[in-house]
Amino acid sequence: MSDSVRIPVERLRQACTLLLDHLAQKENGVVDLERDYFWTIDDDTLYNVYAEPAELGVGQVSESWAQLEALLDGTDEVPTRHLVWLAEVLRAAGTPETRKPMP
Repeated sequence: MSDSVRIPVERLRQACTLLLDHLAQKENGVVDLERDYFWTIDDDTLYNVYAEPAELGVGQVSESWAQLEALLDGTDEVPTRHLVWLAEVLRAAGTPETRKPMP
């Protein structure tokens, strides 16, 4: 049994577009989050499911978003690491408990 997974980038793009379109419609174009902080695990430990994490860190959705804003403003390069920050923001947007209820 292999741990590797192949994901065509175009199919990933289609899934992102579909889900973001759904979110935009559901949230009237803006995701309003009421929770900013979350637990993090370092990259080496995150994908080693055979060892329990020895240490947790704390991340912020607002900090991850700031990294993405810098990318969009052209003040940051385009390293693949931005995908991690995007994932952190998307995770918060996709978790109903983190969103503020709509008025």
